Amino acid sequence: MVEKVVRLLPFWMQLSSRKRHYHVVRTGPCLFSCRFKANPSWRPDMTFALSTGEPHRPLIAGVDNAHLAATILRVSMGILFLAHALLKIVVFTPAGAAGFFASLGFPAALAYIVIAAELLGGIALILGVWTRWVSLALLPILLGSIYAPHWAAGFFFSNEGGGWEFPAFWAITLIVQALLGDGAFALRRKRD
Repeated sequence: MVEKVVRLLPFWMQLSSRKRHYHVVRTGPCLFSCRFKANPSWRPDMTFALSTGEPHRPLIAGVDNAHLAATILRVSMGILFLAHALLKIVVFTPAGAAGFFASLGFPAALAYIVIAAELLGGIALILGVWTRWVSLALLPILLGSIYAPHWAAGFFFSNEGGGWEFPAFWAITLIVQALLGDGAFALRRKRD
């Protein structure tokens, strides 16, 4: 049973007319289904344990929901990076992407580095290989896309030229992925 320590018992419970102190006793699965019972072992630090019930059952047997969530985030970001790399390769062509980078004031060779990073980083994220490091390595690409093409268009991505709302959110999700780690079903999963 999961328990949380809650500080500062409500004032009316601390100072009852009978000078008794109370603790919470669970009577059902809901957080609010509890009753108060006199607690003779009350300590002056005013803490009591509040049970939050049983932990959630995993959606997939044997896989923790937090690891499953990290996996969903990891794979979806990998697919997005692959899509962006393929957009630069198939639709814009590498030479066209290099020309676009040069028009923004970046070296044209940077386009090839970005294409390779998006392609290899997307594959690594999907497979779950060095997830934390790959997430942090891809972060400068998104920060650069905020700076150069999207900043002048304003915040909202629906603005003409596409604002920096989506790249900023994507950068935050990369930071979150770096904090979460590989998740489940990763080829190179570091065990907790």
